[in-house]
Amino acid sequence: MRVLITGVGGFVGLRLARHLVASGDRVSGTYIGTAPDLPAVDLYPADLLDRQALDRAVAAADPDVVVNLAGLSHIGDSWKDKMPDYFWVNVVGTENVLAAAAGRKAIVVSSADVYGEVPEECQPIPESRPVSPCSPYALTKAAAERLALAAGAVVVRSFNLIGPGQAPGFVLPSFAAQLAAIARGEREAVLRVGNLSARRDFVHVDDGAAAYRLLAASGEPGGVYNIASGEAFSIEEVLRRLMKIAGVTARVETDPAKFRAVDLPLLQGDASRLRALGWEPRRSLDDALSDLWRETL
Repeated sequence: MRVLITGVGGFVGLRLARHLVASGDRVSGTYIGTAPDLPAVDLYPADLLDRQALDRAVAAADPDVVVNLAGLSHIGDSWKDKMPDYFWVNVVGTENVLAAAAGRKAIVVSSADVYGEVPEECQPIPESRPVSPCSPYALTKAAAERLALAAGAVVVRSFNLIGPGQAPGFVLPSFAAQLAAIARGEREAVLRVGNLSARRDFVHVDDGAAAYRLLAASGEPGGVYNIASGEAFSIEEVLRRLMKIAGVTARVETDPAKFRAVDLPLLQGDASRLRALGWEPRRSLDDALSDLWRETL
């Protein structure tokens, strides 16, 4: 299989590229800024908003499948004055990728956040649930989904992918970085946190990469698939587990600056459609936290 990944240098892009290479696929990818260290991957500089650069990358790579992993993904930032950037990159950028794919199979990566606030009795959430985005970020992903489905692409709603390589601005890498600094004696044993009561469905990034490859090979064009474990844990529980893995004890203090304007109380996914294709998560929450902690040290 020949696969082109947009955003190949990102958190998920790097893991997917390595998984595809290990599976014997021919892999290419687009990036912005510094080229990622992927010697077995053909790399092309291309911004999502540069349609000509995307066209050149697709023509050079001649992929069977285009997987769009590029975009802006920090929910908190989308509430700030960056909202126009989120619209251009996530919506117009998706439109450009679909046009550049020129009829090839396309995988457009969305987010579980498009579901919005769902009553607990209606969870785990199936793909048939109507979307009801509650954040600017989720609104851009829902809009990108409409473009993708109209073009016959496969839409993937990822729940919380976690593990090594995630940017430090996200909650778990932030916890890990603070704990590592405490372990090194560089700061007092105080952990500053936001909302710990929210519950999320966590999937190891490598299990997510396996799901993307499976959907590239077998996903139904125009279909929607959740990537989810089917379990949900509070951020407080995840922090407790991470502290145990790290062997670090710290006092926990809430920081109002870390709270979001809207923080969904629960997101738990039903991945039955993906499981019917043969996917199963192979790694636990503790596996993901252990991998994140080893990288942070």
